[in-house]
Amino acid sequence: AVAKTLVDLGTIVKESSFLTAKTSAMVCWLFVGSSIFSASFALLGGQEIIERWVLSLGLSTLQFMLLSQFIIFILGWPLEWTEIIVIFMPIFIPLLAKFNVDPLFFGLLVALNLQTAFLSPPVAMAAFYLKGVSPKHVTLNQIFGGMLPFMGIQVLALALLYTWPQIGMWLPQLLYK
Repeated sequence: AVAKTLVDLGTIVKESSFLTAKTSAMVCWLFVGSSIFSASFALLGGQEIIERWVLSLGLSTLQFMLLSQFIIFILGWPLEWTEIIVIFMPIFIPLLAKFNVDPLFFGLLVALNLQTAFLSPPVAMAAFYLKGVSPKHVTLNQIFGGMLPFMGIQVLALALLYTWPQIGMWLPQLLYK
């Protein structure tokens, strides 16, 4: 019995190691592809075109923040967070100084916004992850229903952060004084 258990354990460890390596390689290739796209976009002048376009809109700081967060929210449906961070953050980050936005605060909003996008229909990647590991009798509609309160809490947290940025910034300000 002990020998069979050790053989089974060895098989499980071998399979887990293989799947971990396979998943890690996929993520690394996502980073490579995203980085190549981002670098090509910047080299071809895409960053300057978008920057000029956004600045020509004459947006206030709040309007810029809402526009950028809306774009990130919509991108959070079909894309993973890694692609959004590697491809789209280099577009928004140079604009932060022009609109006098703290990059740390912007990063906090992006992280919370991406979590909200992963929970929201129509795509809601988190729901499909949960469906993959849930029992057969649990439907996708039940998962969506269970996620709605959490999504509401996240939208409320985003509204509170826009109203009182100190909620998210007190600890970094305390640490970096």
